[in-house]
Amino acid sequence: MVLELAAPEQVALGVPLARDLRRHGDRLAIVTPGESPLTDRELTYRELADRVDAVTRRLGTVRRLVLVAASNEPDPLVACLAALAGGHPVLLAAGDDPGRVDALISAYDPDVVFRRSPRGWRLTERRAGTAHDLHPDLALLLSTSGSTGSPKLVRLSADNVQANAEAIATYLDIRDTDRAATSLPLHYCYGLSVAHSNLLRGAALLLTGDSVTEESFWSLARRHRLTSLHGVPYTFDLLDALGFERMDLPHLRYVTQAGGRLDPARVRRYALLGQERGWRFFVMYGQTEATARMAYLPPELAADHPDTIGVPIPGGRFELDEGELVYHGPNVMLGYAHGPADLALGRTVSALRTGDLARRAPDGLYRIVGRRSRFVKPFGLRIDLGQVETLLTEHGHPAVCTGDDRALVVAVPEGHDTGAVRDLVRDRFGLPGHAVRVRALAELPRLPNGKIDYPALRAAATAEPDRPGDSVRELFARVLGHADIDPDATFVELGGDSLTYVRTSVELQRVLGTLPGRWHTTPVRELDRLRTRHRPSRLVRPVETNVVLRAVAIVLVVGTHIGLFHLLGGAHLLLVLAGWTFARFGLARVGSGRVAARVLRGAARIAVPSMLWLGFRAFTEPDVGLANVLLVSNYMPFPVARGYWFVEVLVQVLLVLGLVLAIPAVRRLERAHGFGFALGALAVALALNVLLDGTGQVFDHAMSAHGACWFFVLGWLAQRAATPRRKWFVAALGLLLVSGYFGNPVRDAVVVGGLALLLAVPSLPLPAPVVRLAGLLAGASLAIYLTHYAIYPALLAHLPALPVVLASLAGGVAAQALAQRAARLLRTRWAAAPWPRPRPIKEDACSRSDPACAPVR
Repeated sequence: MVLELAAPEQVALGVPLARDLRRHGDRLAIVTPGESPLTDRELTYRELADRVDAVTRRLGTVRRLVLVAASNEPDPLVACLAALAGGHPVLLAAGDDPGRVDALISAYDPDVVFRRSPRGWRLTERRAGTAHDLHPDLALLLSTSGSTGSPKLVRLSADNVQANAEAIATYLDIRDTDRAATSLPLHYCYGLSVAHSNLLRGAALLLTGDSVTEESFWSLARRHRLTSLHGVPYTFDLLDALGFERMDLPHLRYVTQAGGRLDPARVRRYALLGQERGWRFFVMYGQTEATARMAYLPPELAADHPDTIGVPIPGGRFELDEGELVYHGPNVMLGYAHGPADLALGRTVSALRTGDLARRAPDGLYRIVGRRSRFVKPFGLRIDLGQVETLLTEHGHPAVCTGDDRALVVAVPEGHDTGAVRDLVRDRFGLPGHAVRVRALAELPRLPNGKIDYPALRAAATAEPDRPGDSVRELFARVLGHADIDPDATFVELGGDSLTYVRTSVELQRVLGTLPGRWHTTPVRELDRLRTRHRPSRLVRPVETNVVLRAVAIVLVVGTHIGLFHLLGGAHLLLVLAGWTFARFGLARVGSGRVAARVLRGAARIAVPSMLWLGFRAFTEPDVGLANVLLVSNYMPFPVARGYWFVEVLVQVLLVLGLVLAIPAVRRLERAHGFGFALGALAVALALNVLLDGTGQVFDHAMSAHGACWFFVLGWLAQRAATPRRKWFVAALGLLLVSGYFGNPVRDAVVVGGLALLLAVPSLPLPAPVVRLAGLLAGASLAIYLTHYAIYPALLAHLPALPVVLASLAGGVAAQALAQRAARLLRTRWAAAPWPRPRPIKEDACSRSDPACAPVR
């Protein structure tokens, strides 16, 4: 058989961003990680241009179809740039999917193939010329996100590629000093657009195939001063699990998200986090058919309009055709290719019908409200799968839907009440129960670009039985004593505080496996979504360092009082931990105008049970008097029980702080300058410690409010230390201030060591039984502190110290459990009582006269 070659065609001018690399001179272009930080490899733009030119010369002057099996490495990027620079159409494929590459080679018969071989990267010329009729405008062929099993490709021109890169570089304000991490694969249009837009502006690419879950990714980012991070929704699931908000990335300028809808609550959270940490958060909307991007949400609008896609990118515009979003712009594809013959076609598409149903708000922002093509018709009822997903997400069930004309299939993460999901969908959409199949899956199947693999989902959902389990909503309801939990509420908004956080964090760690750093201000629905990403070990589980330290401190207090050992400092370490939790929960940024009330409520939750217990003790013990009951005995000169000073100091400090923070100007100052404000508060506390030395205190200056409150504020300052530099500063400050304060080196070491551990290690991996024990002791630390004075005197005369210590700890845990049961009983009876209740007011989200709120027909 003789292969007939098409008539040779001279190469076109190519894509300017690939052709003009040399103009950026000796600026850094690419960094790739080496085997060690000292062996990282760097390429300047001049060196990159030399390599691109060499491959371009090898490709020749006759236009040929070049398949590049890409990965996040220099060689395939150079091959792709060389073909684009020389005017050779590039068919980009996933290098980690050999089967897909072979299928594309079989379907499109490329003239040149660049792929990895056992001996490294290899360029194979399958013929000297070309076997194809290649349209002069054709520059790039990409798979759409849903066409991994099909040869269907998107045809893009050189103008498409250049225009989209310029638009992205413009609205992101990419600079030649930027350094972008390739956290997405280059064969995916989003990942490729990151490379193109940064190369256009002379910025550097941190070219790595490592996942954001790997420490090597972040080590590279810190070494080379990462300025931009990019991800799809799944990337942000991983970032949440890693505790991204605690990471020190001082050079980060902006973060982008595309590749699917991010829940509005998370958009708002990341927008606010960016404002707090000094970087901008861009939510973007696009499709491969638009080369990458069509719209972006300006960062300054993200917190207030998190459910929108924003505005068209520079050079583009939208129109609504019977509700469908239609995009016009220079980045709209030429059309599709279903086989080699289509490579000769010119433009067959003038505007892009996105398939998304949208509305335009009066402020010009666009909002996606549904998907035209995602419909099923079981029993003749037309069901929009996107609307089903939105409904379930709003009710706390992050779901993905598929199905056919026989049944609707809903996949939810493990732990969700599948019966409740089925009832909700059935009732809202009028389907019979057997037509709604709800499956709880441990992991949703995904395509290489992170999007949902719907065919695989349908197969998995059909095969898996319903698997009910413990959800985060159920956990919060149980621990916090709520009958129902709003999925958009957070732990702090639900009334969680330093007394309930220990049990919540331990149980939540068991459910999630990895506890996000800001779990207490993360909406319940987001925590439920994270639940499916991790399989907690049954043998070893991480537990927050704060919890472990609280358990150790209360053991030190009880053991020292009983005489099992003599290790002072536990109570003052508890004050440091109380300051830490005060800053974390009492000052949590979940709204305005409620902080003072939250702090005072926290003081009351400590004061009331303490006063009740001490009131009971006043009838049985001669040294417990009214001053103890009123929690002021640490300032009374006459004989009283002195052991309760810790509770008194804690309540007194919280009351003062609650009153001070009720002043709006003070609260605004704290919100604007968290670390600086805490540092100033420490200075005030230290001044009180010195100026009031010996004032109003008859037994120990370190046990008065003015002599001990600075330990509380030191913990507050430690919690506000978000960067390594600040952590080192607080650790050094703590060492300087505490050393010698007690005149007891061991006592000093207990406090300083606990502070250092709190600053350095967010969580500690411990055997599961130890985690359970630490949670019980830490959660009952207040009850143990109060009750052990009533338990050990009677036992110590008859038993050795060790069993007395164990009995005192167990007694406090039992008292805490009884108190919780009594509190639940009181809440239940209060809720059931026939109190007059106001009629609920039904709030409409928007005016009927607003055209942006018109229902979708």
